[in-house]
This record gives sequence, structure tokens and C-alpha cells, in this order.
Amino acid sequence: MTDIEIARNTKLEKIGDIARKLDISEDDLELYGKYKAKISDEVFEKNKNKPNGKLILVTAMTPTPLGEGKTTISIAIADGLKKIGKKSILALREPSLGPVFGIKGGATGGGKVQIAPMEDINLHFTGDIHAITSANNLLSSIIDNHIYFGNELKFKKVTWKRCVDLNDRQLRKVETGLSGEKKIVPREDGFDISVASEIMAILCLAENLQDLKQKLENIIVGYNEEYKPIYAKQLNAAGAMTVLLKDAIKPNLVQTLEHTPAIVHGGPFANIAHGCNSVIATKTALKLADYVVTEAGFGADLGAEKFLDIKCRKTGLQPDAVVIVATVKAIKYHGGMENIYRHIDNLKNKFGLNVIVALNKYANDSEEDINEIRQNLEDRQVQLSLVEGWAKGGEGAIDIAQKLVELVDKKEEFKYMYEDTDTIKDKIFKVATKVYGAKDVNYSEEAIKEIDRIEKLGYGNLPVCIAKTQYSFSDDAKNLECKEDFNITVRDVVLKSGAGFVVVLAGKIMTMPGLPRIPAAETIDIDKNGEIVGIF
Repeated sequence: MTDIEIARNTKLEKIGDIARKLDISEDDLELYGKYKAKISDEVFEKNKNKPNGKLILVTAMTPTPLGEGKTTISIAIADGLKKIGKKSILALREPSLGPVFGIKGGATGGGKVQIAPMEDINLHFTGDIHAITSANNLLSSIIDNHIYFGNELKFKKVTWKRCVDLNDRQLRKVETGLSGEKKIVPREDGFDISVASEIMAILCLAENLQDLKQKLENIIVGYNEEYKPIYAKQLNAAGAMTVLLKDAIKPNLVQTLEHTPAIVHGGPFANIAHGCNSVIATKTALKLADYVVTEAGFGADLGAEKFLDIKCRKTGLQPDAVVIVATVKAIKYHGGMENIYRHIDNLKNKFGLNVIVALNKYANDSEEDINEIRQNLEDRQVQLSLVEGWAKGGEGAIDIAQKLVELVDKKEEFKYMYEDTDTIKDKIFKVATKVYGAKDVNYSEEAIKEIDRIEKLGYGNLPVCIAKTQYSFSDDAKNLECKEDFNITVRDVVLKSGAGFVVVLAGKIMTMPGLPRIPAAETIDIDKNGEIVGIF
């Protein structure tokens, strides 16, 4: 059966029953049908004095184009913990329509380990990403309206882009204001995908509604004739934007096919954004369960690094254990064990965290390959757990659940990859050389000028969010094995003053992806009975 058929043939529990497992009353839920709800902000307040549960971060080795199953493994671990009698909860990101209609076709797990209702979660869900898109584009329209009515703030350069939650390379650079109307000012503009919008990052890093509004006020939208920054608060835009986001900031509660609670909220990409779910969702989950399983996007050089250096730095959180997802396919694709060794070394020895490898088992994996991988990891004192969640559900993750219960209690010496006081160039250099294994960093003239400008504005203490390909430690997607010395090339740097980090654009990475030659959208349809088909 396909994933969608497995999901439809599983009887879900009413969302109120799922909430009761977390001691959440129905008064603290805002229902979106029978099987999904938003959690009131009062839930965290009611539980804030409880001790935090254990935080388990799921990341991966460098992936193949179709990914290695981090979400599938995350769900399996939460279900496995439940199987051994532990109170567990998931804290995951929301899927973007870009990958759903692009290459992935869905992002809610697979086989017997899925979050549900999968069609809803993969499509419009509770409208959070639509709200982010609307808030982003409201700000764009306010900027152009201000310029139309006289440009009192003296905009010389607009840096704020529009967004849409689809892969559409045609929109990367556009000309706007071409109607020829009197006083309208044509200008060059562009679109990001919504999950790369600074508003997505702000929503995911905000502590509450007021913090959200303050962060929105601090967005730099452009520069004036003296090249001084212009902020959203100068346009009186943040209030209306916050209104659009007042429901989107509340976490969403759903369930796995085995009825384990799952909070699914926020969805920044990890190759072009910071790649983790919302702070509100993670902090709420930690008060509601003994074990919280969360995920950071793509390989550990991207999602995990940003989870640790951005999210943990800003919240004071840290994972009690890290799971590195691997597959036999990906190990062979990247030329052997060296790729996963680097990820292990980074997380275990450089960040100082407890690490275990989860081998996501496929039906055609040979025992010889599995045993060789296990022996190689044992030689480095790293545990391996064979996870068969796709085929067996939580039953296939009991081994890793038991190992994690022991691992999370081991002492750690967690440290960041760089200090707040480091210069922006030093931060980039440390991530590039220590995490990626680069020899050095090259900069375009524009990037050097922008770094100097950012530091003179007083934002040099912010963490860096490096946007690069997910398919290699380098910034070249074709350099799979990284056997030769390589440099990271920084072509531009963008200040995200509202979110509180500096985006570093490396290589050819784009903040608006394109569709593949044959997009998943071509196979997604609705049948004569009104049932969706093709989401997998």
C-alpha cells in the first residue's frame, strides 16, 4: 500500500483524546476538525514550572536527493519510546508546498510511521504558512505604497522581497510597477519561497505574541539615500502583520498513526534558513512529556549546526542526545563512511553531544553492508541502531528507544561552534573549517562590503545562518566526497535583524527553488470519489 493508503486505513483518535494524554483540556484547544487543533498559549504558562523533558534531536548524514528519512525516523523513535512505556511527544516542522509539489511529494513520514491527517498536514494544514505569506506580502505592499505617496523615508534601495509557498524559479527576479500609472515607481523585485521568508524565521524564534511583534518591528526593509537602514516599525506595519499571525503563532497538535502526540509548527528550510520548528512548540513539548523528539533539516552540517548555534543559543536549550540518520544508499552515494564520520566527529567531539546513529533500513539492504557499517561505528565507540519503523511502526524502533533512554542521561560538555563576540568573518570561518572541513573562505566584493556595513550598524554579534547546498559539505552540490581541499565561496550576506541572525549565501544556493523536470505535482490528483491521490 502507498503511504496515503496506509494512513487512510488507520483509525485516528479524536484530537481531544490525544490532548488528554498530555493533560491538556479541550478548553485549551482550538479545533480544526476532528483530528487537528491549535494549542492555546495558556498551556505553556500552566506548565512552565514543570521540569523539562529530555530533548532528542534527529539529524542526518549528507543526504541523497530524495533524503534519508529523518521525519520517518523521528516518528518511529517517538512511537518506539511509547512502546516501551515512556511519555513521548514529537515536535516537528510543517511541510512546505514547494517540496510537496516539487521533488518530495510529501513530508509526513512514511509506511507505518506517519503523522496524520497526512493530506491536511502536507497541504494547507491550519493555514500557518499562508498567514506568513500574507504578512510578508502585506509588508511589501506597504513599502511600495509608501514610495508611491511621496517616499517620505527616502527609500534608495528596497531589500524586502515578496514570497510564495511554491517552487517557482521564474520569480527569482522580477520587475514591478510596470502599469504606467501616474506616480507609480517601477523597480526590480524578487520572490523567496515562503519558508525562506524572515517572517517564518521570526515566527519560529519568537517566545510569544509580543516578542513576535517586536521582532517584526525590527525587520530592515531597505536603505535610504544615506544608506541608513529603514525598519518595518517606521512604516507602522508590524501591528497589522502581527494580527495576520495571531493564530499562526499557536502550535498545532496532531498524532502519529500509533496515536503518539505530535506538535507540528513552523517550517524554515535548513539549506536556506535555520531549519527547525518553533521555539514555542519545542518549549511547550518539553513541559508536556518526558521525551521530546525533534528534527533539524537536511544533514547535520546544516540543520543541526543551525539548531545548535542559533536556536539553542537564543533559547538556552540543548539536546540531551543526537540521532544521526543514515542509510546504506547514502553511505555508498557519498563514497563510503567518511561522510558520516565527519558528522559524528562534529556533533560528538566539537559540539560535545551524546550521539547515536540510526540506520534507516530498506528492504534491499544486505546483512553484509549493515554489519560492516556497524563494525566501523563500533570501532569509533559509536552505537548503531537498525530502525525498521517504515515496515514495523514503533515496534521497529524499540532498540533505539531503549538505547536513547540510557544515552540521554550521560554527561555532556555542550559548546557552540563560535562565540557571540567573534567577528562575522570569524564565525563563518569557524563553521566552514570546523564543520564543513573547508580549507578557507573566499568572499565577493559585495559580501565584504555588506559584512562591514552590518558590523558598523552594531549587528556583528548575531549568529550566522549559512545558506548552501544540502548535498555536500562543500558549496558545490556535485562534490559529493570532498576528497580534495575546497574553499567556501560567500557571494552575498543578508542581515535579518528581526529574526536576529545574518544569512550568508554560499555557492549557487537560491532562496527560491525551482521545480524538477518531472515535478510531483504531475502525479498529484483527486479521484472521482473526491479522494486525493499521489501524495507519498
